[in-house]
Amino acid sequence: MTAVVELRDVSRVYPGTPPVEALVDVSLVVEPGDYVSIVGPSGSGKSTLLHVLGCLDRHSAGTYLLDGVDVAGLGDAARTRLRAERIGFVFQAFHLLGRRTAIENVMLGELYRRRPRAGRRERAAAALARVGLGHRVDFLPTRLSGGERQRVAVARALIGDPSLLLCDEPTGALDSANTAAILELFEDLRDGGLTLVVITHDDDVSRRASRQVRIADGRLHELV
Repeated sequence: MTAVVELRDVSRVYPGTPPVEALVDVSLVVEPGDYVSIVGPSGSGKSTLLHVLGCLDRHSAGTYLLDGVDVAGLGDAARTRLRAERIGFVFQAFHLLGRRTAIENVMLGELYRRRPRAGRRERAAAALARVGLGHRVDFLPTRLSGGERQRVAVARALIGDPSLLLCDEPTGALDSANTAAILELFEDLRDGGLTLVVITHDDDVSRRASRQVRIADGRLHELV
């Protein structure tokens, strides 16, 4: 079975005097159905790794395969298409439109994917039901709790059936109760076969994953 993510000796160097080595010989394999956390403090290389994994930045050396596709050989349009079709993003900030209902915000997740318009509302409703918000489809974000808004963001990421759910500090804006609820949701999604990579600075959040990887000074070390 093809790995969802395969990094082989990936480095990212930013030019300067001296050059900045943000990632150093990073190797990582994420199999279908894995739930992997990448934990590290500010300045450890987490953001750079997120950008590389999300095809938002190009690595300087090494190989990155996403669903078996070598992303280094793709032009900008092909990278954008691959990112839209294969990766769902969840961020600390929910990035919801305040004047759009929950279901309308989720429907926006298909704008950059090659999915037919027909049935879009039904697919969005199914995504909201998947995250436990089938009873909130017509609510504006202002009427939702922080945890519910993050669930809407997760549903938006799921509507395109991505190979990978890539989460950047997804609980950073939540209280402890809502954090626990989101982590339970991630476990349910993992149990349903979804592949997740969660990038966080929080050791408690990291420990909920099936696999834990620590990043420091641009280098990865898997925890056992």
